[in-house]
Amino acid sequence: SGGDNLYGACPKLHEFGYLPSSSNAYGGLAFFNHNHQLSRCHGYALLALQAHLPSLLPPRCNPEPGLSSCKEVHGWRAGILYISLYTMAFGEGCVRSCLPSVGADQFDSNDPSEARQQSSFFNWFTFCLSVGSFAGLILIVWLESSKGFDVGFGVSALLTLLGLLVATAGLPFYRNRVPQGSALTRVLQVLIVAFKNRRLELPENMQEAQEHINGTDSHELSSLVQTKSLKFLDKACIKTGRDGGWSVCSMAKVEETKIVLRMLPIFVGSMVGYVSSPLLVAFTVQQGATTNTRLGMIHVSPAMLFIVPTTFQMLMLVAYDRFLVPFLRRRTGYVSGITHLQRVGVGFLAMVVAPVIAAVVESKRRESTHRISLFWLAPQFFLLGVADTTSFVGLLEFFNSEAPPGMKSIGVALFWCQVGLASWLGTLLVQLVNWATRRDGIGWLEGAGLNNSRLDLFYWVVAVVSLLGLLNYLYWARRYKYRHNPRIVAVAPSEDDSQP
Repeated sequence: SGGDNLYGACPKLHEFGYLPSSSNAYGGLAFFNHNHQLSRCHGYALLALQAHLPSLLPPRCNPEPGLSSCKEVHGWRAGILYISLYTMAFGEGCVRSCLPSVGADQFDSNDPSEARQQSSFFNWFTFCLSVGSFAGLILIVWLESSKGFDVGFGVSALLTLLGLLVATAGLPFYRNRVPQGSALTRVLQVLIVAFKNRRLELPENMQEAQEHINGTDSHELSSLVQTKSLKFLDKACIKTGRDGGWSVCSMAKVEETKIVLRMLPIFVGSMVGYVSSPLLVAFTVQQGATTNTRLGMIHVSPAMLFIVPTTFQMLMLVAYDRFLVPFLRRRTGYVSGITHLQRVGVGFLAMVVAPVIAAVVESKRRESTHRISLFWLAPQFFLLGVADTTSFVGLLEFFNSEAPPGMKSIGVALFWCQVGLASWLGTLLVQLVNWATRRDGIGWLEGAGLNNSRLDLFYWVVAVVSLLGLLNYLYWARRYKYRHNPRIVAVAPSEDDSQP
């Protein structure tokens, strides 16, 4: 809660090639990102204000069981609460889709040295997210517990503002892409025009069908060559006597649409494969609250248990980027050591093994006559870190690198939609399992506590779903053809390339 706001101020991102722009005009993604970072700041500030002023709070109540006199917040107080939450969500969604794209735009993927740096950027970007979460779990949770929620939300707003100021200071140095209009509109134009021309025959030479279009789209690049897949979309290029984007489309628009459609099976497959991650995070923390959480002389509160998988993730990201990637790069020839989809597959495999181990540990916890040590949860915490190090970063890099030049933010937005929908599917899975296992009005996860529930059996269900998701993902991943060659282009060694 508020921890990830620190990532805007992480200085490590500046190391990777933020070079001066050839134009003084700020790019659309950078401008969009900064405006919606401010929106998040407003949301936290409004929450802090509501938590501080007694007139904006609901009436005090007694939360003790059997004596509860708590009332739900309603009216204009509820309105302020929901406005602040939705303002934060709106800004968060826009920032998360734009910020990775802005960072990736600082590198030229056609330059071998910068291609290596771009791959490393996503590792360090995720590392900075973890640093922010780690600091937030310590600082923000402590402030909210000891000083009050108004102080915690207020500090979150200030940290968000600090991140905004740091990022804004670099605006004159960023490489920026000039906005080219709505990417979704271009995709919709191709689909509608191709449908209207569905009964027409494709000409033998598609280049001749494009002669009537004067010039090219400003977003069209030489990398968007004509492909033979999804040929029914090529009918959008046929001239029918009418002009305009809703009557005839260029090859660039058609190829952009093809790229987006080819990524959709990976999007759906990853969504199913990612279901176990949010469930494991939520329930593992609940498991941790029932264990002996003393680490030597330190007592770890349940709210801070997220530190454990976050710490694993931070350590593995550094080891992966600095040691494993250079080692694999020399042996496989891939810029990222392994391909994006191979990296994602490793993470999904970890998500299959993690609930299996979690089920075994939960069975031991239920059978034990005393509180087991928190260290029993270390294997599943470790596998959660492996999954985030591989699948999280791999999917983020895949959707950004494979998206067309004018649709980078759409590619990253697909990634975050996939993560959000996976969480929603996890919630649906919990409800379905409770419905299917309900006996005497109580399902596997509806007990008064973990000892009255069957979390161990639910973990086995999660493992089966994860396995099915992995098999489905492998089916589509093996058939996917990359838009760019993921292998390293042979060049003369340079001083930059000699660095790990």
